[in-house]
Amino acid sequence: MSDDKRDAFGTQPLGQLLRKQAVPASAGILVMSIYGIVDTLFVGLWVGSLGIGAITVVLPISFLIASIGMAIGIGGASVISRAFGAGDDEKAYHTFGNQMGMTFTLSVVFMAAGFLFMDSILSLFGGRGDVAEFARTYFGIILLGVPFLAWAMMSNNVIRAEGHPRTAMLIIMIPAVVNIILDPILIVYLDMGLAGAAWATTLSYMCSAVFATWFFLRGKSRMKLRAEYLRPDPTIVREVSSLGAVSFARQGTITLLSLVLNNSLFIYGGEMGLSIYGIINRLLMFANFPVIGITQGFVPICGYNYGARLMKRVRRLTRMAITSAVLISLGIFTIIMTMAPHIVSIFTNNQELIEQTTPALRWVFLGIPLIGINLIGSAYFQAIGKARPALVLALAKQGILLIPLVLMLPLVFGINGIWYAFPLADLGAALITLVFFRYMGKKQEYPVEAKTEAVAGN
Repeated sequence: MSDDKRDAFGTQPLGQLLRKQAVPASAGILVMSIYGIVDTLFVGLWVGSLGIGAITVVLPISFLIASIGMAIGIGGASVISRAFGAGDDEKAYHTFGNQMGMTFTLSVVFMAAGFLFMDSILSLFGGRGDVAEFARTYFGIILLGVPFLAWAMMSNNVIRAEGHPRTAMLIIMIPAVVNIILDPILIVYLDMGLAGAAWATTLSYMCSAVFATWFFLRGKSRMKLRAEYLRPDPTIVREVSSLGAVSFARQGTITLLSLVLNNSLFIYGGEMGLSIYGIINRLLMFANFPVIGITQGFVPICGYNYGARLMKRVRRLTRMAITSAVLISLGIFTIIMTMAPHIVSIFTNNQELIEQTTPALRWVFLGIPLIGINLIGSAYFQAIGKARPALVLALAKQGILLIPLVLMLPLVFGINGIWYAFPLADLGAALITLVFFRYMGKKQEYPVEAKTEAVAGN
């Protein structure tokens, strides 16, 4: 990180800094979300509802494997941001070297396990019946790209921690753009069907990894790639692992949730239930992009200022991030509630699927204005190096609340119980986070006073 960028994180106006970091992150996630929608659209129109069902089964598995890189990236980025804030550049360089070795080793091991146990894994995640063969085709190709995606996701977080948000944005955008270009060529023109969608995704991951590597090698990065930095350092590995475990646990919980969801959907709604959630899940990824972008932009600024002990800036930044997330989510909530049937009809011309997805979509999005409170609360603790509270908040929605609700509510309400579970989990997670704000405020470990100012946004 240059001296200018280092000074900027500690001196520039927080609103300006947050926009500089959050807007590129949001733009990257937006393009990636658009790719998800376009990909689902092509599969839905040229392969059919079983193709959407197969993607619904496979994506949480492949993202779990790839999230190793994301977890190592987020954990290491927290260490790097605080090291730069404290002026300890050598620790930052050692951290990056250790991240490289951890990412390559673990992603390859998990990819191999995916191939060895493919049928069992797919069956576990709901890949049964008519969906099974489609899921097998898609998964076998997607697995080849997982190590590339893991490297790209790890690099993305390090580059953002260095103060290069636009480059980090491009790493996310490249696979989306490449995929959007390749989908019509492979799925439609070459008539490869679902296999074409899978190859488009895998090739896009490879392009993203190549770009990330090029950034580090061309000299724009401050990271130094020396052999001495690649040597495993147990202290750094433990710190990166403990903080990264929060992200991996979150993704692991999301994957476990997908397992529970897919099986519950299959039991209560059959293949149609999987297709309904396939559309909703894509829209969730799209709708959440501004909040996730704010969260990603918040982390390096917070980590740096915490490392520099600029606690008033940390306090103001936290309030600002949560307030922005809540207001933006309210706008998205309004759009979804008023335009749900028109949005669903973009994905399919199957009238039955449209009619069943529309009310489900409205229920799932009912609690979306609250998600920023929980996401940024968890991100704060991760940014300052406190893994335990970050882990509790990261698991609050999906693990502590949503999975039990998905298992219990359908016993009374059928498939509708699955949709009711989402807003209840969003509300519960927000309340848990506000309790943490008050508790940590009293202990003076959290930079928001006992009054829940985070939502008020002074």
